[in-house]
Amino acid sequence: MRAHQIMTKNVVTVSPDTSIAEAANAMLARHISGLPVVNSAGELIGIVSEGDFIRRAEIGTQRRRGRWLRFLLGAGPAASTFVHEQGRKVSDIMTPDPSTIAEDTPLEQIVEKMEKEGVKRFPVVHGKQLVGIVTRANLLQAVAALAREVPDPTADDDHIRSRIISALQKDDWCPFGLTVIVRQGDVHLSGIIIDERARRAAIVAAENVAGVKKVHDHLSWVDPISGTYLGSPEDETRAAAP
Repeated sequence: MRAHQIMTKNVVTVSPDTSIAEAANAMLARHISGLPVVNSAGELIGIVSEGDFIRRAEIGTQRRRGRWLRFLLGAGPAASTFVHEQGRKVSDIMTPDPSTIAEDTPLEQIVEKMEKEGVKRFPVVHGKQLVGIVTRANLLQAVAALAREVPDPTADDDHIRSRIISALQKDDWCPFGLTVIVRQGDVHLSGIIIDERARRAAIVAAENVAGVKKVHDHLSWVDPISGTYLGSPEDETRAAAP
């Protein structure tokens, strides 16, 4: 299997001029830990993650260095640290030129690259254009394990997957971070919903696509106010089985 067969296509992004507060709220509302940063042409120029919000003046966690250390480090690093801790825009805290993968990168290489670089996600690019994202949560725990046990998806599976994604993304209730995996007509839906009615709607939309044999529900429900997180009934039942 390759990146394009499991990546999330409808990626939530921010611009370099997005406020830090807006980026933080977007991550909380969608239950995600990182956001690609794109310019007006849709080109990937950076990524912002939870770690970039740890050292911030708003919560009093900025680094405190002694006078001698500041002298040894010089003015440049101190200035950069000040911008990261007190800047107001995403461009002030993002990691520029993040590590990326191509659409045809094999899953084995993606896993090895994640482990080597210690990252949780890779933006997927076509040239300079952002076309998707592959996260560690989807890849390591679910996809990589299944990929060792079943053959690669067929061309028909790829077509079914594309049609399901198109059918879901045209509606407002489409799950956040939608991931669709198809293996010999069996469909696995993953993502975040904030209304339980969206679960059935997503399943019905997938079932209506020609060639689909069965739909497996891995959609997680999140309360946007409290942050309460619940797995799908199918996954909860499987986890509770002896």
